[in-house]
Amino acid sequence: GEFVAFEAAVSLLYKRGMGEIVESVYNRCVASLDLPKDTVQNYVKAIYEPFTDEEISREIAGIIRGTHIRAEVEVIYQKLENLHIACPDHKGDWYFSGDYPTPGGNRVVNRAYMNWVEGKNVRAYFSA
Repeated sequence: GEFVAFEAAVSLLYKRGMGEIVESVYNRCVASLDLPKDTVQNYVKAIYEPFTDEEISREIAGIIRGTHIRAEVEVIYQKLENLHIACPDHKGDWYFSGDYPTPGGNRVVNRAYMNWVEGKNVRAYFSA
Protein backbone atom coordinates (compact mmCIF):
# COMPACT_ATOMS: atom_id res chain seq x y z
CA GLY A 1 0.00 0.00 0.00
CA GLU A 2 0.92 3.64 -0.16
CA PHE A 3 0.77 4.09 3.60
CA VAL A 4 2.51 1.08 5.05
CA ALA A 5 2.06 2.11 8.71
CA PHE A 6 -1.70 2.37 8.13
CA GLU A 7 -1.69 -0.97 6.32
CA ALA A 8 0.23 -2.49 9.24
CA ALA A 9 -2.16 -1.11 11.86
CA VAL A 10 -5.22 -2.39 9.97
CA SER A 11 -3.54 -5.78 9.56
CA LEU A 12 -2.89 -5.96 13.30
CA LEU A 13 -6.49 -5.03 14.06
CA TYR A 14 -7.77 -7.97 12.04
CA LYS A 15 -5.10 -10.38 13.30
CA ARG A 16 -6.05 -9.56 16.89
CA GLY A 17 -9.79 -9.78 16.40
CA MET A 18 -10.36 -6.02 16.61
CA GLY A 19 -11.60 -5.52 13.07
CA GLU A 20 -14.75 -3.82 14.35
CA ILE A 21 -12.60 -0.73 14.97
CA VAL A 22 -12.30 -0.30 11.18
CA GLU A 23 -16.08 -0.02 10.85
CA SER A 24 -16.48 2.04 14.02
CA VAL A 25 -13.99 4.62 12.75
CA TYR A 26 -15.76 4.69 9.39
CA ASN A 27 -19.11 5.31 11.06
CA ARG A 28 -17.68 8.16 13.14
CA CYS A 29 -16.15 9.70 10.02
CA VAL A 30 -19.46 9.53 8.18
CA ALA A 31 -21.31 11.04 11.15
CA SER A 32 -18.79 13.89 11.24
CA LEU A 33 -19.86 15.07 7.77
CA ASP A 34 -22.80 16.89 9.36
CA LEU A 35 -20.74 18.51 12.13
CA PRO A 36 -19.44 22.06 12.03
CA LYS A 37 -15.87 21.94 10.67
CA ASP A 38 -14.34 23.29 13.89
CA THR A 39 -15.75 20.38 15.95
CA VAL A 40 -14.49 17.54 13.74
CA GLN A 41 -11.82 15.30 15.29
CA ASN A 42 -9.32 12.96 13.66
CA TYR A 43 -11.18 9.69 14.20
CA VAL A 44 -8.61 7.70 12.21
CA LYS A 45 -6.16 7.91 15.12
CA ALA A 46 -8.21 5.10 16.73
CA ILE A 47 -6.77 2.71 14.13
CA TYR A 48 -3.32 3.12 15.68
CA GLU A 49 -4.22 3.49 19.37
CA PRO A 50 -4.19 -0.20 20.37
CA PHE A 51 -0.58 -0.65 19.24
CA THR A 52 2.88 0.44 20.25
CA ASP A 53 5.35 1.90 17.78
CA GLU A 54 7.31 -1.34 18.05
CA GLU A 55 4.30 -3.50 17.16
CA ILE A 56 3.55 -1.44 14.08
CA SER A 57 7.24 -1.47 13.09
CA ARG A 58 7.35 -5.28 13.35
CA GLU A 59 4.21 -5.59 11.24
CA ILE A 60 5.67 -3.23 8.62
CA ALA A 61 8.81 -5.37 8.50
CA GLY A 62 6.64 -8.43 7.85
CA ILE A 63 4.79 -6.63 5.07
CA ILE A 64 8.03 -5.47 3.46
CA ARG A 65 9.66 -8.85 3.82
CA GLY A 66 6.71 -10.76 2.40
CA THR A 67 7.32 -14.36 1.49
CA HIS A 68 10.07 -13.79 -1.08
CA ILE A 69 12.80 -12.34 1.13
CA ARG A 70 14.68 -14.74 3.36
CA ALA A 71 16.72 -12.10 5.18
CA GLU A 72 15.53 -10.61 8.44
CA VAL A 73 13.98 -7.18 8.05
CA GLU A 74 13.66 -4.65 10.87
CA VAL A 75 11.94 -1.29 10.58
CA ILE A 76 12.79 1.42 13.09
CA TYR A 77 10.89 4.68 13.18
CA GLN A 78 11.97 7.67 15.13
CA LYS A 79 9.54 8.21 17.98
CA LEU A 80 7.52 11.41 17.96
CA GLU A 81 9.16 12.57 21.19
CA ASN A 82 12.58 12.28 19.55
CA LEU A 83 11.35 14.21 16.51
CA HIS A 84 10.47 17.04 18.89
CA ILE A 85 13.94 16.87 20.42
CA ALA A 86 15.59 16.89 16.98
CA CYS A 87 13.43 19.80 15.74
CA PRO A 88 12.49 21.74 18.88
CA ASP A 89 11.32 24.89 17.11
CA HIS A 90 9.19 23.14 14.51
CA LYS A 91 5.65 22.29 15.62
CA GLY A 92 4.49 20.73 12.34
CA ASP A 93 4.26 17.12 13.47
CA TRP A 94 0.70 16.43 12.28
CA TYR A 95 1.92 14.18 9.50
CA PHE A 96 3.27 11.83 12.17
CA SER A 97 0.97 12.51 15.13
CA GLY A 98 -2.35 13.07 13.38
CA ASP A 99 -2.80 16.23 15.45
CA TYR A 100 -3.72 18.55 12.60
CA PRO A 101 -3.34 22.29 13.28
CA THR A 102 -6.61 23.17 11.56
CA PRO A 103 -10.10 21.63 11.62
CA GLY A 104 -9.87 21.21 7.85
CA GLY A 105 -7.01 18.74 8.28
CA ASN A 106 -9.20 16.52 10.45
CA ARG A 107 -11.97 16.62 7.87
CA VAL A 108 -9.52 15.65 5.09
CA VAL A 109 -8.02 12.70 6.97
CA ASN A 110 -11.50 11.44 7.82
CA ARG A 111 -12.57 11.77 4.17
CA ALA A 112 -9.43 9.93 3.03
CA TYR A 113 -10.32 7.09 5.39
CA MET A 114 -13.90 6.96 4.11
CA ASN A 115 -12.56 6.86 0.55
CA TRP A 116 -10.29 3.95 1.50
CA VAL A 117 -13.12 1.97 3.11
CA GLU A 118 -15.37 2.66 0.13
CA GLY A 119 -12.63 1.67 -2.33
CA LYS A 120 -12.47 5.11 -3.92
CA ASN A 121 -9.08 6.08 -5.31
CA VAL A 122 -9.61 9.85 -5.19
CA ARG A 123 -7.92 12.67 -3.33
CA ALA A 124 -9.61 13.59 -0.07
CA TYR A 125 -8.84 17.28 -0.55
CA PHE A 126 -11.28 17.51 -3.41
CA SER A 127 -14.09 15.70 -1.62
CA ALA A 128 -13.72 16.88 2.00
